Amino acid sequence: MSRVTLVQWKMLAAVVDHGGFVRAAEAIHKSPSSINHAVHKLETQLGVRLLDTSGRQLRLTESGEMLLRRARQLLESADTLEAVADSLSGGLEAEISIAIDQILGPEILCYALDRFSAQYPHTRIQLHEAVLNGGIEMLLDNRVDLLVCGLPVPGYLGELLGTIRFIAVAHPEHALHQLNRPLDLRDLRQHRQIVTRDSAQREQNDSGWLKAEQRWTVSHVATCLDILARGLGFAWVSQPRVQPLLDSGQLKALPLQAGGVREVPLSLYINDVEGAGPAVQAMAEALRLEFRP
Repeated sequence: MSRVTLVQWKMLAAVVDHGGFVRAAEAIHKSPSSINHAVHKLETQLGVRLLDTSGRQLRLTESGEMLLRRARQLLESADTLEAVADSLSGGLEAEISIAIDQILGPEILCYALDRFSAQYPHTRIQLHEAVLNGGIEMLLDNRVDLLVCGLPVPGYLGELLGTIRFIAVAHPEHALHQLNRPLDLRDLRQHRQIVTRDSAQREQNDSGWLKAEQRWTVSHVATCLDILARGLGFAWVSQPRVQPLLDSGQLKALPLQAGGVREVPLSLYINDVEGAGPAVQAMAEALRLEFRP
């Protein structure tokens, strides 16, 4: 057991911050004698002189400065702990779990997470980056509180956040670009398509045009983009993910006669709308704000 209490450290801090026992007593609503007693008892228990009262102005000793500096960290942690406890007692979730389809760009997601964290810094987040039915499966299994995806979820009413464009792209030096003419599906069949695998465990679904004779299937959009940037295939990739590579010239949109760009509605799903706690509601609102003009 600790020999001293947080209350004693608070009293010492008050004496130092307010320049004496009388002013400290007024600030923390204690009698000067009780503060004086607490501080002297603190010195006795620690066996260290904390205050120098020899001069006209009360000040900390060198040892007192070091110990109080560390004690202030304890006091701050204790205040934070009490604030978290108050939030939890009021229904705030200690942790929330969300599934976000990989078609959403990392920039939007990070802005939303940062906005949420500013409001609820002590709520932990379990983030699952899903593909196609993977996030839907997690929502239906009650493994996530919130889902953002581009597919309808049976039994749920989604809230439309916005529309995500998918663009057919390849490296500027890829053979498809060297044809120097509008392309059709017959051209694509002769080249390797890169596909991101459905992350669902039970019912996986292929999405997009998949009639290329050669096909590589990967688990993450980042891997797909890396392969594309090396000139090893073509793919349809969501604009939030691919735009930085288009801007830098590492990838180039394929000049398809039709189907080069397609749009997917991106929706927000809350597992339990009526029972959602403040953290889930705040995370949902943070995502909404990123899509508002």
